Amino acid sequence: MNIILSGCNGKMGQVLVRLMKQEKDLTIVAGIDPDTTKYENDFPVYSSPSLCSEKADMIIDFSHHSALDDLLKYCVAIKMPLVIATTGLDGNHFKNIMDASKYIPIFQTGNTSLGIQVTTKIAQMAALALTDAFDIEIIEKHHNQKVDAPSGTAYLIAENINKALNNKKDFIYGRYGRNEKRKSTDIGIHAIRGGSIVGEHTILFAGPDEIIEIKHTALSKDIFGLGAIHAARFLIHKNPGFYNMNDLIES
Repeated sequence: MNIILSGCNGKMGQVLVRLMKQEKDLTIVAGIDPDTTKYENDFPVYSSPSLCSEKADMIIDFSHHSALDDLLKYCVAIKMPLVIATTGLDGNHFKNIMDASKYIPIFQTGNTSLGIQVTTKIAQMAALALTDAFDIEIIEKHHNQKVDAPSGTAYLIAENINKALNNKKDFIYGRYGRNEKRKSTDIGIHAIRGGSIVGEHTILFAGPDEIIEIKHTALSKDIFGLGAIHAARFLIHKNPGFYNMNDLIES
């Protein structure tokens, strides 16, 4: 499989560059990055997808959310499958993703870790079993260079818990300036930034006289790169449509 890597000169992009060199069936034929000369890659790097003429089977995107719309247009124009692992997406991005998925297969997730997917499934089961008797709080920790907050993974976990509960919960981002008691419909989401923390997500269920914590800790960025590779292999033979980690796990 020939891959175009969007965001190839970012931190996750370079993780993928290293990991794909170990995969005999994968080759990066081109990269896309606004900083084309940051690293000496063994493939050409372009500042825009429109400048890329290499033939490929798939694009994996670990870039910045501001670059997504142009990438979607490019992929639709040349009928290129796309794995989106970029975080910080908003409602307009998701609308454009769904529109593009009518024409090409798109895999999108806020976290490519298989462990996070399993953690989310466990949290959904716990939320259904514990009902409103337990308050739900999500605490995420990342390194001091991470820009978006809360993390895309925290959103992913919160949204899946809420979906299991028929979307009856409201997301509360921190509590600074709030002069009221916690509501049973709240899901608190809190972001911590410091040091070199790769990624840690804790889902806390606090009930009368007992607390349950479900926790996932990332020890390196490799888990996200390996998950993206797994997603690319999953997506390559799919028909146009929208796919996510649930589809991968259940396949």
